Amino acid sequence: MAAFVLNDRVKETSTTTGTGTFDLAGAEIGFETFVSGIGTTNSTFYAISNDGKNEFEVGIGTVTDATPDTLSRDTIISSTNSDNAVNFTSGTKTVFCTYPAKRAPSASMTATTYITTHASTISDTQTMDSGVLAGPVTVSNTVTVTGTLVII
Repeated sequence: MAAFVLNDRVKETSTTTGTGTFDLAGAEIGFETFVSGIGTTNSTFYAISNDGKNEFEVGIGTVTDATPDTLSRDTIISSTNSDNAVNFTSGTKTVFCTYPAKRAPSASMTATTYITTHASTISDTQTMDSGVLAGPVTVSNTVTVTGTLVII
């Protein structure tokens, strides 16, 4: 079963160009590959930087164990292309696992908008634009999640 995985020290290089799936060229010294650190068919947050050029992208991608290993670019969170997929030009890119600032809770967030905690049963439909559900959490019956759900 595929999962959403974060891991430290996952970093590879790539010479892929364009807006599609990235072919990964292997881990940099002292780092793990995406396949070993995240796992095939799993999704993760990633960042891609074209070394020496003004091209970067942060998003959510899916890892595939293949020849070569790949990282699909499923959801773009931020980029130098107005937060759309970057059409990467030639050159060596650094591709690494990250935790995007746009997805991290911060002290400036309000509890009602970003962090929802409940000490009692929820009987109504609950909708959040984004955020974190803090526990303890007990889920029964039907739960529909559109997007990413993080439970801490």
